[in-house]
Amino acid sequence: QLYTIRKGIIAKIQFRNLWNHRELRFARTVIFTIAEINRNPKLLPGITLGYRLYNGCGSENLIRAAIEALNGESCSGQMIGLLGHSSSGISQYINYILSSLSVPHVSHLSTCACLSNKKIYPTFFRTVPSDFFQVTGLLELMKYFDWRWVGFVYSLEMYSLEGTETFLKLSKQYSICVEYLIKYTRTKRMDKIVETLKSSTSNVIVLFMGLSYTEDFLSRIEDYSITGKQFIGSESWITQTKLTSAERMSILQGAMGFAIPEATVPGLGDYLLTLNPLEEPQSEIVKGVWADIFGCTFTPSKTSAMCTGSEDLLSIPNNYAAFTDLRTESNVYNAVYSFAYALHSLLQCKNGLNPTTGKACVSQSQVQPKDLLEHLHNVNFTTSTGDRVFFDKNGDPASRYDLVNWQIGENGSAEIVNIGVYDTSLPEGANLQVLNSKITWSGGNNKAVRSVCREPCPPGTRKAINKNRPVCCFDCLKCPEGTISNQTDSLDCMACPPEFWSNENKVKCISKPTEYLSYKEIMGTLLTIFSCIGVFLSLLVFIIFFTHKETPIVRANNSELSFLLLFSLILCFLCSLTFIGRPSEWSCMLRHTAFGIAFVLCIACVLGKTMLVLLAFRATLPGNNMMRRFGPLQQRLTVVMITSVQVVICTLWLSSNPPIPKKNMKYYKEKIILECAVGSAVGFWAVLGYIGCLALLCFMLAFLARKLPDSFNEAKLITFSMLIFCAVWITFIPAYVSSPGKFTVAVEIFAILASSFGLLICIFVPKCYIIIFRPEQNSKKHVTAKVQTRTS
Repeated sequence: QLYTIRKGIIAKIQFRNLWNHRELRFARTVIFTIAEINRNPKLLPGITLGYRLYNGCGSENLIRAAIEALNGESCSGQMIGLLGHSSSGISQYINYILSSLSVPHVSHLSTCACLSNKKIYPTFFRTVPSDFFQVTGLLELMKYFDWRWVGFVYSLEMYSLEGTETFLKLSKQYSICVEYLIKYTRTKRMDKIVETLKSSTSNVIVLFMGLSYTEDFLSRIEDYSITGKQFIGSESWITQTKLTSAERMSILQGAMGFAIPEATVPGLGDYLLTLNPLEEPQSEIVKGVWADIFGCTFTPSKTSAMCTGSEDLLSIPNNYAAFTDLRTESNVYNAVYSFAYALHSLLQCKNGLNPTTGKACVSQSQVQPKDLLEHLHNVNFTTSTGDRVFFDKNGDPASRYDLVNWQIGENGSAEIVNIGVYDTSLPEGANLQVLNSKITWSGGNNKAVRSVCREPCPPGTRKAINKNRPVCCFDCLKCPEGTISNQTDSLDCMACPPEFWSNENKVKCISKPTEYLSYKEIMGTLLTIFSCIGVFLSLLVFIIFFTHKETPIVRANNSELSFLLLFSLILCFLCSLTFIGRPSEWSCMLRHTAFGIAFVLCIACVLGKTMLVLLAFRATLPGNNMMRRFGPLQQRLTVVMITSVQVVICTLWLSSNPPIPKKNMKYYKEKIILECAVGSAVGFWAVLGYIGCLALLCFMLAFLARKLPDSFNEAKLITFSMLIFCAVWITFIPAYVSSPGKFTVAVEIFAILASSFGLLICIFVPKCYIIIFRPEQNSKKHVTAKVQTRTS
């Protein structure tokens, strides 16, 4: 039984009055492959495959050929499948007819991604990858070389339109932007196109057009000086060395693109070169191509020499013999074999059932195209060349491309060099493999051109989309204070941890500087000096009083309370030093409690002296014996009781919620304030409140005693000192609350020192002045005289 595979490959296309030599190679590849299959005793034993080649010049001829093939005209065998066409658009038309009758259709070169749609083209298969994968590969290539800003030239043919649409759709996923889209037609003015190419800022141009359009485009643009641009070609023309010329060297030198993988089909190359019109005298196609190559004629002519048929195909350059590899021919070879293996699978029978489908066996005479279609879905074989052939659910083969590079010599001859591969079956991220050392770059450069709308945002900045420009033309905004970006093209700035801050360049987080009132800084040093001066003056006064303790002015108002007051003032000056330096657990607890207790002790002494003045004055009145009831013992008990209350308050504070060191990061973002948290706010304000109440009481009593006789004029001094004390601490409260960081501590130290100096100066300096500079006034006689004068 003879089975016929009718072939839809273009065997005759006239373009510019020339035969299409490439399509003749494809047709002869079919003949070679079928002959090889028929010689194989293991594949389709006892069955002979036949073929018929149809004229594919124009869509009308192709449609007519498809209908003729379906009707079985001009051939004695049964038509079970169709191979072709090279053009995606024409394959669409053919499949519209074939799919209605479930006739399988395999193309070797129709790459349009649209043909993968099984709802529209249910019987279509191909042995060439879909342009979807070619476009994906081109985008991966641009991503690899960081070409984010490109120009795009396309034509109005189906192959170009579909590829362009796919490119524009997928480019967004790869963050690649198209600066301009040029729709090329053969009637379009080239000067406008050239102006666009030269004025553009992108240095990469994608030329995604069919072979004929590309040839026309290059022939017109070669007259213009286009330099510094990297051309990226589509699979349709990137391996066609016939496009090269010395004039196009500046354009095509270094051009890149993806091509069908190189293949070696044993015997096919030699067979293709056996073309001879004498061996096929009935073929007008062979005669036409032969006459095309050698410029001769098979009919007598006065202008051309007669073709003898003995001419050598390799003697002159020609498009038919200009193949250094068999890239596309191997796809034709695999397409024919896919039919053979599908038919072989269909005719298998075991126990009355087909091993592949489980359906009833089919005899040779019962084979129908729809049966072959079912088995074509399941073909999976390896050819003698090592190619594994199978189809996915969309009728597409495994997607693998060679990455090729144009390397043009000084004589204008081009060599297409493999510089890598793109294989979708490899793990993600390893699909594209490039041999950079083998690349020749455009313009004689030794590295890839830069083609970006905006250079990547450096670390320390973030990428911000500009709504008025393409996504590749982004803005780089400096990271705000306290945030960093340590990567190029970072989309966001990362906030530093709470205890860290961004460095000057915003590329890393560094520890925030800590701030506290230190002894080393000027303010801390000055406060320390004043504290020491206060301690020194207090000791000096203590010494003066101690050396003159028996004098009337010292004894006049309980010298014991005076010495205790001086001691408490020394403590007050010393406790201010605990506020300076790095806060620690012990210093935080000590500074507030020591301050609270020392000040209460101080005010208790002042209060005792004030009460003593009042009682002493009343004791001079007849019948008043209050001084006896408020003797030295009662005075000591009063001081102890008043101070004990503060001690109890401080003890409760420390035992419940004591002051602790704290890192304050709220007031300043760029630095850490080391401070002492008061712990219990109730305890803190209870200590201050108790001091305030005692001071106010002391001030009121001293105010009442301000007009007593001069011998007891200490009341005036106490009044003035308490006035200063109250003024300082009333002012302290708002200043304390509003002062930031270390200034809070400084305000508190200042309040302590100011009030302490107020007490020291107001109460003791006048007496020291009399003791040292007016000793004549420091006598009992002088005091008695004053009392008598005042009382009279």
